[in-house]
Amino acid sequence: MTTSARFRAAYAERRAAEGRGTGGDAELLALPYLRSGPLAGQWRVRARTYERFLDVVVTARVRELANRTLRVLDLGAGNAWLCYRLVRQGHDAVALDWRRDSVDGLGAATPYSSHLRRMFPRIAASFESIPIRERQFDIVVFNAAIHYAVSLERALAEAARVSAPGGRIAILDSPFYRRASDGDRMVTEKRLAMEHSLGPKAVELLALPSIEYLTSERLARASVPVGLSWRRHRVRYPLGYELRAISARVQRRRAPSRFDLWEAVVP
Repeated sequence: MTTSARFRAAYAERRAAEGRGTGGDAELLALPYLRSGPLAGQWRVRARTYERFLDVVVTARVRELANRTLRVLDLGAGNAWLCYRLVRQGHDAVALDWRRDSVDGLGAATPYSSHLRRMFPRIAASFESIPIRERQFDIVVFNAAIHYAVSLERALAEAARVSAPGGRIAILDSPFYRRASDGDRMVTEKRLAMEHSLGPKAVELLALPSIEYLTSERLARASVPVGLSWRRHRVRYPLGYELRAISARVQRRRAPSRFDLWEAVVP
């Protein structure tokens, strides 16, 4: 079994242990508006990002294209909740994720077929090697996913390749830090915590050399070869989330990440 295959298996096991997918069809259909359970706090944050994405990316692109149906590629789609939401709004969507499992990988999206006239395509692949011909999509969105890239440059190049001219690339719910030193400290803390809590099981989860986080400078450097310039759309998150930075300063801890929306126009 390859390193990536071992990671996928361990990651699915970890996600199941966190309680993901245990709410059945009702939970799946509610996302991102999950109101109860151990993951409700995370989804309250993600729901705010989703709403901002609709407001400043989807709605704007619809206007630009004279209200025609959008073609959207959801990278790192997981259980494809975003595709389901967009298809319900009348758009065409494709879900791409390298996980097929039924925890919260592509296999978990199957129940959506009972609620749609036509099920959207699901592709099991890496977003660093997208098996789709070029210039296809009006919007390509990294859905809480780009921090799992091993090569940020390659992931962005592939997203740009499959985007139509003037299309949008959006980054949702990935950790951005103002300073790389804070991101590096987060990675160290995360690894130590996993090794402490999981013991030998942590090895597979830590084997993939993902980039783990972004900074605006890191994103800009990786975007030069494909000519992307990025705009941040600040998201107003729940108060407790917004107060994390103040709490960190008071307690003299590292600065926390932010999960705002980032958007680029494809040349």
